[in-house]
Amino acid sequence: MSERVAVITGAASGIGAATAVQLARGGHRVAIGTYSGDPHDPHDTLAAVEAAGGEGAVIEVDVRSTESVNAFVAEAVDLWGRVDCAVANAGILRAASFPSMTDDQWDDVLQVDLHGVMRTARAAAPHLRDGGSVIAISSIAGGVYGWAEHSHYATAKAGVIGLVRSLAVELGPQGVRANAIIPGLIETPQSLDPVNSLGPDGLDAAGGYIPAGRVGRPDEIAAVAEFLAGPGASYINGQAIVVDGALTVAMRD
Repeated sequence: MSERVAVITGAASGIGAATAVQLARGGHRVAIGTYSGDPHDPHDTLAAVEAAGGEGAVIEVDVRSTESVNAFVAEAVDLWGRVDCAVANAGILRAASFPSMTDDQWDDVLQVDLHGVMRTARAAAPHLRDGGSVIAISSIAGGVYGWAEHSHYATAKAGVIGLVRSLAVELGPQGVRANAIIPGLIETPQSLDPVNSLGPDGLDAAGGYIPAGRVGRPDEIAAVAEFLAGPGASYINGQAIVVDGALTVAMRD
């Protein structure tokens, strides 16, 4: 088992859970960040980590709170003595038309999807050493496209890219890299929500116009996260990597 340690927010399901398992399989100990309001059981992620031969711990964290995020990272350091990789994955998705959007609706999404990424990176940064990595999960909504009734979400996800670029410049001299992953349409509990996202029917239909012929899987994003966390990505810094089955480069009929 490697001594390397990863902290991952939003790791009870979807991309976060898959990333925890992937990094554990690759030798990281993983702090499985979970929010008490999440309906998914983070112990399922822990069981999958352990089944993969890894070591993990479930730790509650609310990325809206600086105190909570700082405590999350501190608990990982108390457990294992270090942090080598921070994966800022926690996110929410809420549909709201722009003309009627309230300040609270706007702020709620940005507090999680952008400010939560900042808090996670900021809490981890003092612990990251040469070879350390910050990985933030953006989205094609905001990262590439606009999305009607999701202007707050797209704004947050676009902001994530600006944040990692700036962190790359600031932390790079310390040997710490910061990159974003821009997932395309990935089958997760979030995207399967028919109220706030595409839902099962929308995802099924997407397979007809994505050149890969299907939507993506969480483990396909997790594999990129593992690469970015490892030595093979030692000269990749400040980048936003699109993983979308060629969706965003295809001309639609």
